Amino acid sequence: MTVASTAAGGVMKSRFGTVKGVLFDIDDTLVDLEYSMTTALREVSEHLLPGLDQAGWERFGRIFTHETTHYYDQYLAGELTFNEQRLLRGRAALGHFGIELADGEESHQWLTAYIQKQPSYVKPFPDVLPLLDVLDRAGIPYGAVSNNVHDYQRAKLDGAGLDRVTHLVGTDTLGVAKPNPAIYLEGVRLLGTEASQTLYIGDNLLLDAEGSTSAGLLGVWLNRTAETAADFSGTAVSTLDELVPLFE
Repeated sequence: MTVASTAAGGVMKSRFGTVKGVLFDIDDTLVDLEYSMTTALREVSEHLLPGLDQAGWERFGRIFTHETTHYYDQYLAGELTFNEQRLLRGRAALGHFGIELADGEESHQWLTAYIQKQPSYVKPFPDVLPLLDVLDRAGIPYGAVSNNVHDYQRAKLDGAGLDRVTHLVGTDTLGVAKPNPAIYLEGVRLLGTEASQTLYIGDNLLLDAEGSTSAGLLGVWLNRTAETAADFSGTAVSTLDELVPLFE
């Protein structure tokens, strides 16, 4: 992506136009949630799947992180608790390999172990801190808008060493989730900027790039995994490093 920009006094001129603030998605944008989930899942499930090869563990992780997201949608809709959707996703992944978690103590122990271990593996991507450093130097305010509740995501950011991301909007802030325009606009309000002068960066094409653009922000798709989207005509980057020159 070729960019040309000037930044001064918290205002940046670029190919996007005037940018005065930046909002980020959190999971798989700022922090590598998929790594933390799959690593913890393997640690708490190896005793149930002895001898499973690397391809099997990759398949196990894929089911949990990508093929059971309808349970997370049910959580967002208020039909399941956060931990209920976790357990259902774990059962689906284990069930693929013929393992059934029994109701009661066995399920409780598996879920408790996962809850305890998963946060310790949450780390920021290597390209996050350099961009935040540049934003700080340029005087550009930034924050995060997430499709999970505020306090859980606050703890996640703090645990990952991202306490400098002080502005945070969760699904319980206004009682809505992405792609409802109100959740992005609340982030804009917290930054004290205008939607048309605020970048929104996230890894989910629909919820982040297209959702924020529909709300009037400058949506950027962080396509870390080189997905193809023939109908997408907006701005995409493969790493946050590509955005650093905008603010230097």
